[in-house]
Order: sequence, then structure tokens, then C-alpha cells
Amino acid sequence: MDFLRASDIAHTHHPIAAPVSPAALSELVQRLEPVGPEAALLDLGCGYGRWLLEALATHPGTTGTGVDRTLPPGLTEAAAARGLTDRVRWVEADARDWDADGLFDVVLCVGATHAFGGLNGTLEAVRRLLRPGGRLLLGDGIWDAPPSPAALAALDAGVEDFLDLAGLVERVQAAGWEPGYGHVSSLAEWDAYEFSWTGSLASWALHDAPTEEERTEALTIARAHRSAWLRGWRRHLGFVTLVLHDLGEQPPAD
Repeated sequence: MDFLRASDIAHTHHPIAAPVSPAALSELVQRLEPVGPEAALLDLGCGYGRWLLEALATHPGTTGTGVDRTLPPGLTEAAAARGLTDRVRWVEADARDWDADGLFDVVLCVGATHAFGGLNGTLEAVRRLLRPGGRLLLGDGIWDAPPSPAALAALDAGVEDFLDLAGLVERVQAAGWEPGYGHVSSLAEWDAYEFSWTGSLASWALHDAPTEEERTEALTIARAHRSAWLRGWRRHLGFVTLVLHDLGEQPPAD
């Protein structure tokens, strides 16, 4: 089974596509204020569109562009269901090479820093797309606790692949961004996300898979992912979402 197809099925009941609850998502996009009624929003690695659509619904009059290398099905329907069809466009392109037709007032990049080679590359890429003084909604992995050998093996990662919370905040400040708000995902949010991911895929395998081969493949992916989470990164890997203000060339306050 193609991983992208498996991911689409796995996110059926959790289109936020991050360990973030609907209430936390709502609070985060509200904290993007002030956002003018004619502001342009950009979502890099938009995935299932939930973050961008929530931001557009929260800030009337704004328009949005969602960019992803592979757009999942259902984006047009999701926008129509919220009455946002005329305020959003979806672009299937590699965000690293996408040629934007202007600058944006707000950029969202949640769970997609890998597309730019990591945090530093993401911050550099966003600044080229953001109007001076704009805002960035950034979501990225962190170490909630020193990773165990089992966590590193399950993630196929090294200790250096993630910062802790303090290290990430210091990194964004050093790059000229000021945190205005943040949300650290709780263990309950992580568990809800992972149980939804693996459960949606398992349910599809058991009840909707068109062939025995796809049933077996989907169950294998779900079970392997569940084991890696429960015996690997659970309680070690964290996730933080930050509302960041662009300081640009402004000198730091005394």
C-alpha cells in the first residue's frame, strides 16, 4: 500500500493531522490577531486543509492559499462545507520550489518543517514569503523528555534531530522571531491522535478494504505504527505550535 494512501485513510477522523485538539487549534488561529480583513494567508504543507480553513473562518475577509506536494482528496468539499470556496485556492506543488505570486501577511507551517530541511530552513523560507512584520504559525516536533534508545530506534532519529522546548524557542528568537503564543501538545492529545491514526486504518482494513492484500497491508502498517508509538516515542516525542511575530530588522528591545 502506498504510504500516502495509508495516511489519507489514517487521518479520516483526525484531519488536523497533528497531535492538537480542535479547541487548541481554534485558540491558536485566534491568536494570529491582528489579521486585517484583506490579509492573505499561506499554508505550506497544507495537508488536509484544516488549519488554513479554520484560520479563514476565524478571520472574515481573509483569503488563503494552501500548497502541498500531493493534495489529498476532499479539499474542495471541505472548503465548500464551510462556505470558503471563494476565499481559498489549493496548489499542488513542492513548497520548496513553488513560485509565489506575492507576499503574505500570515504563513502557516505545521508539521512540515522537513520539507525545508528542518527548522532553520523553514524560518528562512517563510521570511522570503512573508510581508515584514507578519506572523508565522509554526508547528514542530520537540523532545518532551530525553529520548530513550527505543524512541530513537522507533523514529529512526538521532538526539540532534529535535530540540527541547527551550532550545526551539531560543532558536526562533535567534532567527528574528518573537513568540506571541504557544501550545505544547499534551499526552492526551498525542494519544488521541495516535489512536485515531492507527484505529482509522485498522477499521478500514477490517471493514472496507477491497482486497485481502490491501487488508493485510493496512493492518500491518497500523500495527507497526502502534507498536513504535507505544514502545518507542510515547512520552519522549512532543509537539509545540507557536504564533511567531516577525521582528525583521527591528533591534531587540532593551
